[in-house]
Amino acid sequence: MEFKLLRVNLWSQKAREERVDEKTLRRFLGGRGLGAYLALREIPRGADPLGPDNRLYILTGPLTGMAVGDTRIGNGRYHAVGKSPLTGILGDSNAGGKFGPWLRFSGYDGIVLEGVSEEPVWISIVDGEVEFHDARPLWGKGVVYTEKRIREFMKMEDTSQGSVLAIGPAGENLARIAALINDSRRAAGRTGLGAVMGSKRVKAIFAYGSRKIEPVDPQGFLKAAKKFMEKVEANPVSQGLRKYGTAVLVNIINEHGALPTKNWTRGTFEKAYEISGEYMAEKYLKKNSGCWGCMIRCSRITEVKEGPYYTPVGKGPEYETIWANGANPMIGNMEALIKINYLLNDMGIDTISFGNAVAALMELYEKALNGALPKDKAEKLLSLLGDIKPTWGNADAVIELVWRTAYRDGIGDYLAEGTARFTEAFGSPDSAVHVRGLELPAYDPRAINGMALAYATSNRGGCHLRAYAVSFEVLGIPKKTDPLKIDLEKVQLVKFQQDFFAAIDSMVVCKFYTFSTGPEDYVPLIRAATGWEDFTAEELLTIGERIYNVERLFAVREGQGYRDYLPKRLLEQPLPDGPARGKTAKEALEAYLPEYYKLRGWEDGKPLPETLQRLGLNEFLYIVS
Repeated sequence: MEFKLLRVNLWSQKAREERVDEKTLRRFLGGRGLGAYLALREIPRGADPLGPDNRLYILTGPLTGMAVGDTRIGNGRYHAVGKSPLTGILGDSNAGGKFGPWLRFSGYDGIVLEGVSEEPVWISIVDGEVEFHDARPLWGKGVVYTEKRIREFMKMEDTSQGSVLAIGPAGENLARIAALINDSRRAAGRTGLGAVMGSKRVKAIFAYGSRKIEPVDPQGFLKAAKKFMEKVEANPVSQGLRKYGTAVLVNIINEHGALPTKNWTRGTFEKAYEISGEYMAEKYLKKNSGCWGCMIRCSRITEVKEGPYYTPVGKGPEYETIWANGANPMIGNMEALIKINYLLNDMGIDTISFGNAVAALMELYEKALNGALPKDKAEKLLSLLGDIKPTWGNADAVIELVWRTAYRDGIGDYLAEGTARFTEAFGSPDSAVHVRGLELPAYDPRAINGMALAYATSNRGGCHLRAYAVSFEVLGIPKKTDPLKIDLEKVQLVKFQQDFFAAIDSMVVCKFYTFSTGPEDYVPLIRAATGWEDFTAEELLTIGERIYNVERLFAVREGQGYRDYLPKRLLEQPLPDGPARGKTAKEALEAYLPEYYKLRGWEDGKPLPETLQRLGLNEFLYIVS
């Protein structure tokens, strides 16, 4: 199997092609796995995430952009990897849209950005030809404007021609919560990799080409893909996502008392329906859409036609964005959330991290007014806010804070640092709900206790995409568990998901398809795509386990970020409402973690030498010896 990387030296503005050998591909597949492996080998220990020694890997996988006839297996994604400026350990993020396939069509399967450009640049890759362009006229501009101008320059204004990956002002200004945005509205949002691209003074990458991505066995691929698609189509979760998008979860999670509200001090939001997928479909949905190669088409295309929250036609908002900027700061206005989402995408900001930071700010503002902050901290906070009054539910204040964060103006300079650093600076660190510096997403582990283990052991920090215990705790996939009961079988399910999802992110395909498929469904696709005729489901899961250990080794080598924990608020402050009233996450985490370490072959968060040897990671034994 051919897999070509484009190594871009930004100091010299030269690029070279590098082939990844098939042995390495079979060990890590591509995407997240290959990125983690290369990062551990190539990024020096102690490297400044915003310095020249960091690298940004933008990678596809063996299934990305591959189709025979009208096969649509959710393979339109890419994965970005680098040392995170938010967490200080390995960061990574995943996005759909069209950039992944167009990168492969352009002639390369991945890009590695190295060094720092002297002046802002954007890069075009067209049928293997790489050119550097002056990005100074685009610096300081939003993502929408940037894509428009690049398409005009390339004479490809039709959005079906190629794809643009860009950063907004947040990335340029090194906001630690900055995202990578492709196709104007698809975000690789988590862990601040937009700031890494900004630190290298790369504004955007345009990819276009005519390279064919063909399986080794076209007929085998067609047969496997059709069977795969039939399973996905028949699943009710796929149908629900198509009809209402990810925001179909708002009412479901609220009913379980697991919708974090008022900066994680409650589990239910009285205005949940008004920010739900059902309400969005009724009032603001223009149509649904999907990524390249998608049959579910869960994405929402929305518009607010008039009024104070007028917003042009755009994508979303998704469930996580609705929760982070809705229930968490207690904003129950869908029109405002559509506008906030549009602005965050245009400015290139992670919507989850931003919503958490804003909710923490609202808590600190309330404390400052009530005399619950140290006097000097309260005075500084109020001075930086000026005429902004971030009271609970104040959507207009949040809109203003989007701009302030992107351009690091006033209080925005602190919000851009992420919630942990911001709350620490103002004397209230326990107001930040995060793991390893990465703000938690939209499921309260006090009410869905499998998520306690999922969050605590996530290698990149607070994350629902390493293991999604909601699938078995709430949706009953692959089996239904009681979200409030301590059940050690959940430990096995979490580990299984972590390994499986690591492989999914490395193929690179969409996790939504895993609601209806398992590892065995990807085996015939990989065999047909690569020619690896002896590939098995067991090997797929072993690859995922290998990747998970490599990611953890990065943190161990850095000497931080390998301890598994949850924030104090979730361990010590019981929920005051909903079905989980009176519950904390402490009992669940204490029960699950020892069993998890046994299954992983870890001790106190570190892989044991015998585990690395079993997984063929002997080259990294020095890290744990």
